Amino acid sequence: MTRRDTTPGGTPRPRPRGGLADKRRAILAGALTVFARDGYTRAGVDAIAAEAGVSTRTIYNHFADKAELFHQVIQESAGRAAEAQIAIIDRHLRKVTALEPDLVAFGLDWAAQSTTGHAEHFALTRQVNAERGHIPPAAIEAWQETGPLRVRRVLAARLAALADRGLLRGGDPELAAVHLLRLVSVTNPSFPGGVLPDDEEVTAAVEAGVRAFLHGYLS
Repeated sequence: MTRRDTTPGGTPRPRPRGGLADKRRAILAGALTVFARDGYTRAGVDAIAAEAGVSTRTIYNHFADKAELFHQVIQESAGRAAEAQIAIIDRHLRKVTALEPDLVAFGLDWAAQSTTGHAEHFALTRQVNAERGHIPPAAIEAWQETGPLRVRRVLAARLAALADRGLLRGGDPELAAVHLLRLVSVTNPSFPGGVLPDDEEVTAAVEAGVRAFLHGYLS
């Protein structure tokens, strides 16, 4: 399997088979790779067509322009990443039996997904943050609503439920969600090239982050 047959994360890339749905999926996959690599401004439709294995005419048959394609790409990519993050939240915080250990387990899973899953999406968000002023505002709003804000609301609901049980102090659950995510985000996928911490360092950092969170929010 060649490099073009897979994404940077090693997963098979959709290949056009002649059907409209197959070609659309190939375009979106190829566009995600190019936008994540080159950013919105420098990404060209010709490069996207080459990555997707289709003609530029085929791209314009599906999307009016680069802005519409980018909007669709970031919304779909954010949706997939959000589903994975919400699954982590639900897995650890839906039924909390031991508050600190369950929060630590959540934090370890959260830290792991930053480096093992959705690498192209996180590269894309890095590009968005770098050139936000040149990206259509509607695309940024779609990304936020489909991804980070949706995830934050789900986490806030879980923390509010813990407060209702008397396990955490009441207050603004969305602010608490922001604090928790910042404290357990050991590795930031938006900053490439840094040396990643080893498992022992991640565990120590997450445990310290959870203790800091509980220091402020423990009932």
